[in-house]
Amino acid sequence: MATMAECRSALDRLSDNLAGADGGVRSAAALDRSLSCHIRDLDATFTGRLKNGRIEVLDRHPGPPRAKAEIRLAMTGDDLIAMVDGNLNFAKAWAAGRVTLEAGLRDLLRLRKLL
Repeated sequence: MATMAECRSALDRLSDNLAGADGGVRSAAALDRSLSCHIRDLDATFTGRLKNGRIEVLDRHPGPPRAKAEIRLAMTGDDLIAMVDGNLNFAKAWAAGRVTLEAGLRDLLRLRKLL
């Protein structure tokens, strides 16, 4: 099972990957939205913003998200790390129910480029 520090590191790597992307991926990540990522097996939530093509983690707290972020993710820590490392395809994990993504329709349409 992944640790909290490993999950935070994975989010930082994901942010770096988004910032270094080009084309459609970069434009898809160029939103300014509140973001939460609930790590189910650790029962903790990272909150922050997707802004300027980066994920800015601002806080971490125990339990599920306290407020409804504009973009909400939920998964296990191991799945987060596997996705960031390229060992788990996001679209397949989402289709299988291993990862949940909730957002407004416009954001979902824009974020699909990241899949």
